[in-house]
Amino acid sequence: MDTANVIVVGVDGSETGLRALQWALGEARLRGAVVHAVTAWLFEPFATSPSGDPIAAQEHAREVCERAVREAVGELAGQPVVERVVTEGSAARVLVEAAADAAILVVGSHGHGRMFDALLGSVSADCVRHSIAPVVVVPPMRSQPRRQVLAPGPGEVAPAF
Repeated sequence: MDTANVIVVGVDGSETGLRALQWALGEARLRGAVVHAVTAWLFEPFATSPSGDPIAAQEHAREVCERAVREAVGELAGQPVVERVVTEGSAARVLVEAAADAAILVVGSHGHGRMFDALLGSVSADCVRHSIAPVVVVPPMRSQPRRQVLAPGPGEVAPAF
């Protein structure tokens, strides 16, 4: 497979992760690309699995990936091919390595409210810093629409944001 025709997307079960997957699917349709939905998992006893079982932690990650893909793809025809990839390791490292030869790496930003809208989450920031592939960071859904900013008219000065 031509890896330049692959879009890698981080899938973590969050709302912004789902938005990132939906964005990647739309882009893949435009490009005729394949989507690699990547879920990273780490085994941390009692933090990631109440049973302390690494197999359970891996299975949970697989279920998170499968559920997100099922929700994003739905029953619509004409969806691109989606390959599910579940890999042990830190999310940023796994995503950067998975996207080494990809056309794009897509990640969701975290959504902690208005104050943090301009900031990247640690995984997305690490991906931006370390990925060889271009990185698209998909923001969370805004609860309120942005105000419309109009271009300045003749003789007016544009606001400095």
